[in-house]
Amino acid sequence: MSHTAHIPSHRKPRRSASKLAVRAGVAGGVLSTLAMAGTASATPAEPSAETLEMPVLDLDLGAGVVSAVSTAADNSRAAAVEGELTAQEETARTGAAAQAKKAKEDAQKKADAEKKAKAEAERKAAAERATRNDGRSSLTLKNTTNNDTPTKATGSAASIVNFARAQVGKAYVMGSTGPSAYDCSGLVQAAYRQAGISLSRTSQSQSLAGRSVSLSNLQPGDILYWGSKGSAYHVAIYVGGGKFVGAQNPRTGIVERSLSYDRPTGAVRVL
Repeated sequence: MSHTAHIPSHRKPRRSASKLAVRAGVAGGVLSTLAMAGTASATPAEPSAETLEMPVLDLDLGAGVVSAVSTAADNSRAAAVEGELTAQEETARTGAAAQAKKAKEDAQKKADAEKKAKAEAERKAAAERATRNDGRSSLTLKNTTNNDTPTKATGSAASIVNFARAQVGKAYVMGSTGPSAYDCSGLVQAAYRQAGISLSRTSQSQSLAGRSVSLSNLQPGDILYWGSKGSAYHVAIYVGGGKFVGAQNPRTGIVERSLSYDRPTGAVRVL
């Protein structure tokens, strides 16, 4: 029997498995240290009857886990915020592009509408200028020759004059070129067509046809115009005897009038 058998054991009750595992690791390290110290010592140590009590190492494993989880959560929140900001920026860019496109389309529509309104206003103004008031004061033509003296038209001029007079009483319709209705330039164009002469369609271009002649030296078949040459708003045909035939306006239709009724601005001769 061992000479220490009579010494009661001081071993404590068993610890939990987790603490035993930690103690085992620590004990291994301590025993290794003691073994190295014993080897270096010159005097052998006396055997001890006491059981070594291993220190309990309480590791705060939860703090590390909490820290890691907190860091991961912070990273997730930061990533979410960054993603949200990126999405907001993209939405803002998309919205700005859409607004710019809409603004451009609205501006183009407004410009088109203004252009159309301007053209319509000019057309109405021309039609109003062409409208003649039968009750207005007559204008006297000052000229050096007697345009009231009947002049007989011959050749192509006769064809033009006869056609124009044959249309008197028909309706005035803007844009019409016959045979039941005409506007001013449509009548002049149709009359010249009877003489085999092709004229442009508008009063502006007809006022540029042929060569300019004085209102005091008119001949049957000459084209009379009102307004500036090249931008005339009304035309008619001089038929001799100080008179003209023209498609005046929707109220009067095609009429034959004296030059004193409404003095032309100028005249051109194509024949």
